[in-house]
Amino acid sequence: MKKTRMLLAIILGLIILPSLTPAEATAPTQDRKIIFIPIDNRPITCKETRAVAEKLGYDVIVPPEDLLGTREHYGNPDGLWNWLQENAPGARAAVVSTDAMLYGGLVASRNHELSQETISTRVERFRNFHEEHPRLPLYAFGTILRTLLTANHSGSGMEPAIYQQNALKIRDFSMLRDKTEMGQATKKEQRQLAKLEQEIAPAVMEDWTHRHNLNYTANKALMDLTAQDQLAFLFLGGDDGAFYSQTHYETRHLQEYGKKLPQTKFQISSGADELGMVMLCRAILDDKRDIPFVYTAYNIGKGRDTIPSYCNEKIGDDLDHTIIAAGGIQIPAPERAELVMTINTNPDGRTGDATSPANTITPRKGTMPFVRMVKDFIDKGYPVAVADIAYGNGADKALMDQLHKADLQFKLQAYGGWNTATNTTGFLLGTGLLSKWMDKKSTEELMLTRYLDEWGYQANVRQRLGGAVWSQPGYNRTTGNLDGARDFAAQQGTEWLKEFAQENITLPAGLSLDHLYITHPWNRMFECAIFF
Repeated sequence: MKKTRMLLAIILGLIILPSLTPAEATAPTQDRKIIFIPIDNRPITCKETRAVAEKLGYDVIVPPEDLLGTREHYGNPDGLWNWLQENAPGARAAVVSTDAMLYGGLVASRNHELSQETISTRVERFRNFHEEHPRLPLYAFGTILRTLLTANHSGSGMEPAIYQQNALKIRDFSMLRDKTEMGQATKKEQRQLAKLEQEIAPAVMEDWTHRHNLNYTANKALMDLTAQDQLAFLFLGGDDGAFYSQTHYETRHLQEYGKKLPQTKFQISSGADELGMVMLCRAILDDKRDIPFVYTAYNIGKGRDTIPSYCNEKIGDDLDHTIIAAGGIQIPAPERAELVMTINTNPDGRTGDATSPANTITPRKGTMPFVRMVKDFIDKGYPVAVADIAYGNGADKALMDQLHKADLQFKLQAYGGWNTATNTTGFLLGTGLLSKWMDKKSTEELMLTRYLDEWGYQANVRQRLGGAVWSQPGYNRTTGNLDGARDFAAQQGTEWLKEFAQENITLPAGLSLDHLYITHPWNRMFECAIFF
């Protein structure tokens, strides 16, 4: 009954809200400034997120590069706070990464050496900022520390080096502790938990526990600020985790702590890299006083009950939370939806890796049913987005081949298939909801970037490029840093990506890849920056 009343209230609100045409929405004006402080300087979390809002005519300003975190260097929280203060006047909204403002970025949030006092002081700056700028809505997004999932997860400076020899034991300990507290561990598993607690080096356990407690305490303090209306919205994401894990353990406790917070001010999901896009979408929808309708449709089989790799909940539950966070509302039928979001999962609920030999152009059990569903929605004139999450870290080759053959690629409203499942769904949702104010060329440019990245580079070029750089002078085989092979990787990667695009992507009129090139700003092959 409460949900019904809430839906009616939202619908009544929508009736009286003014609407803008795409031309009005994208017309640049001097008073459409949005401050955006990303979690770090990666292309997807910074440049490509910013580009979506700029397609609508917003002036999205970001801090100078030297203030943002990178893979190898922490950002500058004090410098970011000063920059935020200087740029606040005249802004319509501020979308801010709490990891950047508290620790110096995503990598810094995992391996900093900050004290509780320093972090608490920085948390309090959010209150001070709101008091100084009470009319500027502040949308904050932050992470719940990730769980170590493999022995390699803590390598290359992404986690404290002290964890390296204990990574798998920490993973198993956190899994069993979470499972035990949920009352689902067997007696054998409880004995394993006690054994692991004794086996993990005391210094490692102390550091790991302390580090997680710092992040957990900071997130609770941010939730308190949200309850006091110091933040317009707080969106927390469980960085890389699993259903039983430390990330899930802390998520459960934070959900319990925040159960009295309104859903329209606070949400938790699985993920990290997509949080900025979701909050930027929320800020713009609030600015436009719009609450769009979203319809979700899943592939056959497990569908919304799929628990993808690196996620600590079912994808359907995660997307439910993310739609609310983005500023939309789900409806039970597609006819009135402003975005029909189709989710490509494997029927058996498993998530492969896009670089695995199993990812081929040969259709699998769920390929054709999903393509037919997408085509049916498009034929009916619905605005369709495809979340390609059957594989992690890249596109489903069979799906993309079939979409290409059916000439459906650029008939979509949006596409996504990068990194983790929730990275894809969150970024895609934000892009898709905002695309109704874009002209056709803008949506095509955004989709072309995603096709080049997820399908071209991630699922095809990257693995081939990895073999080529291995023998290059200057490539660091131990850390995976490109170092002296960086120019080679960019040049060879560009050449192969151009070849792939010519064979597989039919460009819409007005788009060209004559000037396509890529770079590797994080000095590794995992991601690239695409320019065309």
